[in-house]
Order: sequence, then C-alpha cells, then structure tokens
Amino acid sequence: MASATADSSAKILSDLNVNAGDWPPNLVKNLHLLHPDQIELAKMLLVLRQSHLFQHWPEPGVEDKRKKAFFAQVAKLNSCYPGGLASYVKNAKELLADSKEGKNPYDGFTPSVPTGDKVLSFGDDNFIRFEEAGIKEAQDAAFVLVAGGLGERLGYNEIKVALPAETTTGTCFLQLYIESILALQEASSRLSQGTCQKEIPFVIMTSDDSYSRTMNLLESNSYFGMKPTQVKLLKQEKVACLDDNDARLALDPHDKYKIQTKPHGHGDVHSLLYSSGLLKIWHDAGLRWVLFFQDTNGLLFKAIPAALGVSATKQYHVNCLLFNEKQKKPLEELPDSLTVMDMKLTSGRLMVINVEYNQLDPLLRANAHPDGDVNCETGYSPFPGNINQLILELGPYIEELKKTGGAIEEFVNPKYKDASKTFKSSTRLECMMQDYPKTLPPSAKVGFTVSKGNHYHSATSGEMAIYRANSRILQKAGVKLEDPVPQVFNGQEVEVWPRVTWKPIWRLTFSEIKSKLRGSCSISQRSTMALKGRNIFLEDLSLDGALAINSIDGAKVKVGGLIRNKGWSLESIDHKDSGIPEELRTRGFRINKIEQLEKTYSEAGEFNF
Repeated sequence: MASATADSSAKILSDLNVNAGDWPPNLVKNLHLLHPDQIELAKMLLVLRQSHLFQHWPEPGVEDKRKKAFFAQVAKLNSCYPGGLASYVKNAKELLADSKEGKNPYDGFTPSVPTGDKVLSFGDDNFIRFEEAGIKEAQDAAFVLVAGGLGERLGYNEIKVALPAETTTGTCFLQLYIESILALQEASSRLSQGTCQKEIPFVIMTSDDSYSRTMNLLESNSYFGMKPTQVKLLKQEKVACLDDNDARLALDPHDKYKIQTKPHGHGDVHSLLYSSGLLKIWHDAGLRWVLFFQDTNGLLFKAIPAALGVSATKQYHVNCLLFNEKQKKPLEELPDSLTVMDMKLTSGRLMVINVEYNQLDPLLRANAHPDGDVNCETGYSPFPGNINQLILELGPYIEELKKTGGAIEEFVNPKYKDASKTFKSSTRLECMMQDYPKTLPPSAKVGFTVSKGNHYHSATSGEMAIYRANSRILQKAGVKLEDPVPQVFNGQEVEVWPRVTWKPIWRLTFSEIKSKLRGSCSISQRSTMALKGRNIFLEDLSLDGALAINSIDGAKVKVGGLIRNKGWSLESIDHKDSGIPEELRTRGFRINKIEQLEKTYSEAGEFNF
C-alpha cells in the first residue's frame, strides 16, 4: 500500500515536471489525496516559499478530510484577492520591507491646512441653500453602509448597528439610517414634484461576523419600513495573516490545517461594489451619487443633505464630510479617526488626502510644525477630522474602478517585539475606503465639507451629542432652551442638554423643522421630548418634564401650553455590573422614567393637545 502511494505521488510530480526533493516530504506523501486543482494550489504555495504550511502533515489516512479542507480555504483566499495569493504575498513583502526600514509613506509630501469655503454652519443661509440643493439630488443617490464589525471595543458583543443611537426611544442605528433615507426619499420626491417616489438603493457591506446578524435584524423588524428590494447585503472576506517580514502565511494557533485570517479593512467596499455589478445598474438607472458612511454616527443625516448639495454645486468627484476636532486627546480615544490636509508633492501636484492620527503628529513635526498638531485660536485643530463619510460622483467613480478593479492602496502595521523587528503577533495587509482618492489623476475634483462641531468618541458622548444637536437645531429655529449642565458618566464629563428626539419623518431639514414651530416655545434643561409622527406642530409650548407624542400620518396634532411633570432623570450605573444590559453599560447611565405625559393618535383628524 505504501509503495502504491509512493508510486502515485512520484507520477504526479513527474507530470508536474517537479523534483521530489524540492517538495516537503509530508506533502509529497499526501499528493495522491488531492485533486489536480488542489495540487496546483500546493505548487503555487511552494513557489511563494510557504512550505512551512505542510511541515506538520501526518501520514496519509490521518486527518485526510482536514487536509482537503485546508486547500478549500486556500482556494477561497486565492479567489477573493485581486491577483490571488501570489499578488498578496508580493505586496506584503514590499510593504513589510518598507515598514522594517522605517520608510516614511509621506516622503516627498509637504503638509498644509486644507483651504476652501466649504465650512457649513447649521441653519445659516448658506447651509439652507446647500441643503435644498442636496435634497433635490438625493433621489439620484445610493447609500452604502460599511458595517462589518462588532461592538466589542465598546463593550457590546453584538453588531454595532444594533446599538441604540439614543436610549430615550431605543432607536438603533440601523433603524435611524433607514428611516432617514426614507425621509430623504420622500423629501426629494416632494421637492422635485415627481409623480412617483424613486426608491433610493441602500447597500450594507457586512462580514462573516455581521452578515447573518444584520439580516436577522432587518427581517425581524420588517426592514424598518424600507422595501426589502431596496436593500442589498454584500459580504467581504478576510485575508491571510503574516508571521514575519518574509510574508510567511500564519497558521491558526488553534488549527494547524487553517491559515489565520483577519479583516482586510473597509476599503474592500469599492471592489465589492464593482464586482457586484451594482454600480452599472445604478448608472443605467440614472443615478449620479454614491454616499458611503460607517456604522455608528447618529448625527450623519443632519449634515448629509447639505454636503450632497455642496457636491452638486461644486461638481466634486469626491467630497469628504469633515468635522472640527479638538486635539491633544489620547490616541486611544481616537481609534478610527483621521485628519484631512492638503499635501504638496515634490512634483508640485497638490492633493487633498486623509492621514491617520498616529502619523499626523510626527509628519507635522518633520515639516515646519515643531509643536505637531495643536489647537489654534479657534480652539480646534486647524486640520479637520474625517469621519469616513464620502460622497462620490458615480460616473467618474466607475471609470476609475475600471482601471483598478476597486483595489485600494494597502498598508501594513506590524507590532514589533524589539529592534530586531520580529513580530509580537501576526499582521495582515489592510486598506481603507477613504484612501480611494490617492490613485486619482490630477484632473479629479476632490473637495471636502466641514460641519462645525466636535466629533464624539464613545457611546456616552455619542448619545449626548445627539441631544445637543437636536437642542441646538430647535434653539436655532427660535425655541428657548436652558443651558446644559455637566455630568459624569463612565468617567467622562459631558454636557447634558434636554433629551430631545424626533423621527426623521417629522422632518429632516432645518427649513422643514422650522415650519413645525409656531409662537413662543421653551424647553427646560431637565426635560425629555420624543416626537414620533409626521404632522406634529409645537405652538407656544412650555415644557418642563417628559413628553412623548405618537401619531399616524393622517393625524395632525398641535401641541402647546404648559406641560409640567416629574419627568425622566439620568442615573449613573456601574459599567462593570454584568446584571445591566451591555447597551446601557457602554454609556454609564440609564433613564429613570418617573413621570411623563404621553399621547397616541391612531386615527386621522386634527387634534389640539
């Protein structure tokens, strides 16, 4: 039997014109178990100097199914990366060599503060003008959410889009996004006076970790009111991990027949969109814009209409939505943040690109900014931060992807043990969706839109930012609000404004929100207000407590007069208390609903409250 196996393996090697001495003995013994395509994959791995993957293989007859499963994984890794594993290993070796030598990726670049007139102040005439232009364009846009991750860093073990954006109503991020898109869809149709609404496509990029959970969240909630045909889920695959500077593929420490893999980064969204054929479908349907955003930004849709209006008015091929950032924060508080700057190459070309925060300070210090990134006279860093919200013009986007197939410039970030540059743990190649502009030609129109206000970095500050934004919108529209008070939750001091929330269908734009307010209205700092309905009007309302209004589309409700009760309070909780739900522990507080006035209008008609 052993002789027959050896003869079979010898014939296979002969057919391949390969010397048996050049192949690992453990692999040679098992060749007869493999299909021809698996043998070709083995040959490729050996050419790539990956013979260590077979060192542990036992004799034929032992764990044969797992050996075949190994090649099934190799085939998948090979097919999911542009150019296959050969390209992946080649790119890895080049990037790892640069990293080992300490090569600066920005050699030849001179940084400067980005210039332009695209700074928007919510509610001013310029903002309203861009917002109206953006609403008109929205019916010709598609939205793409990158949501491949779990909320483990936040102390939440489910998908991040299932987290409540705020706990007053418990609306999760995915629901907020879908309801906002539907409100945009309706507003765009209304403004363009279309005879029928155009359905705005919504794509969600998921991963192995998030695909089924995202689908379950959608299906169990009837897609939050969106037609299932409008929603498309794409799934990105992981890439192989690397064990050392020679780009040797890493085996899973818990399975010797499995290559260790990790996420490649949200830059994969471009190749997935291109290969899916969706971009062509959208282009043929007359769409003009693609808007990309990430999974936990509760303020995004307050700025998107105006930013889309900027793109249309300025005719940008790429528009990055930015925010003013206060610097000198610990880097661990900024895990996903970037900054945007003008970068001038030695050739004279000027580019607007994103720079990682951990690269920003040394880059500035090496280029005539001895103090690095510091706040200027405005109280903010002169370099605005990028929250990974991009608006791309569809036509030029497709033309660029025809050249690249959607491949985005990669980077590697190995953690070294010491000066010998050996790895602490395995690493992998990564890519980011916001690096798309780096490969564009000089003729491309790349711009940015800055929304005034500081970004948030936790579930605690994120929820408070929503209340602050909603309160400031009402304040700008003429409502009198008491000043916020400082409170500490989860060790973070935050400003606590009135807990004001409304469904996007109540109105999405500043002009329309203002039309829902009449007379003299006021809200105390301790108050909570939740509006869930299309035709709710506030007229001479004086609120000091908790108010919740629910109404169907056919009900027109006028709310006014003095409303006072004990209201709802915020109570601190111990984030280490496992008896408290994770979504509350991440915030450090919960709402104590002491007393409220709540009304539900389930019949059509006009009502005074």
